[in-house]
Amino acid sequence: MSTDHIAARDAFAAVHPEQRDRVNGREWGVIRAGADGPQLILLPGTLGRADIFWQQIDALRERAGILALSYPQMGGIADWSEDIAVFMDRFGLTQATVLGSSLGGYVAQFFAATYPDRVDRLIAANTLSSVAGLDRIPPYSHDLMKTPIDTLRAGFIAGVSAWAGDDPDRRALEAFLINEVKNRISADELRARLAALKSGPEQPQPSVDHARITVVESEDDQLIQKPVRDAVRAHLKPARTFRFAHGGHFPYIERPAAYTAMLAACLGLDQRDTPWPPGPISTV
Repeated sequence: MSTDHIAARDAFAAVHPEQRDRVNGREWGVIRAGADGPQLILLPGTLGRADIFWQQIDALRERAGILALSYPQMGGIADWSEDIAVFMDRFGLTQATVLGSSLGGYVAQFFAATYPDRVDRLIAANTLSSVAGLDRIPPYSHDLMKTPIDTLRAGFIAGVSAWAGDDPDRRALEAFLINEVKNRISADELRARLAALKSGPEQPQPSVDHARITVVESEDDQLIQKPVRDAVRAHLKPARTFRFAHGGHFPYIERPAAYTAMLAACLGLDQRDTPWPPGPISTV
């Protein structure tokens, strides 16, 4: 029987509700969990709120301080990077490991290049290193401010349904993501996320030492194809790549235990139970 991700996430959200916090005139969603230990910032993709990482937050909150964020309804990549630095100041974080997935991975790379002294480790997950040509690909090829929001949402729903197939686990993930885009991400938030990436600045050369850069990718990622994954590694030259043979674009939901083990490895926490083999490129 497949997991009911919506019910599991809702149970987490009842205990760790997203708080609203304004920075530089932009209202963010914030989940702060844990306190002591290494500090971790989590940045979701286009279809996720801060609590999309509920399984990792729940598993690590006793051993690490975690700040998970939901994007505001305005601003772009550079604005959001500036806001993240302000959040770090507010929460007294001198440095943190910054993990961004998909859209969040693009934000995390730009933040690390702009504020390298604030980044203990960069984890760029299931993401891209350039937005060149993105404006020719739906939904980014649309006029994002004028296209009816139902049209934009329908595009996401069709895409998610297409790759879910008959796999019951992916069907459960499909239901979760459709609920996110229809019911939990407002029209203004969705437009802002799409526009931020479409108009995003090209990534500067990494300012963080390559020994402190990690890439996460999936061989079966439906959105980030192999040439894009190769380009990310060529740009960042990470010291280590964690590769999921099966995990899709959302390995933190499809493979939560392994994803948590990967994060624990990056944070320097106890590794006795980690399934990851050693090496610069590790596949599980």
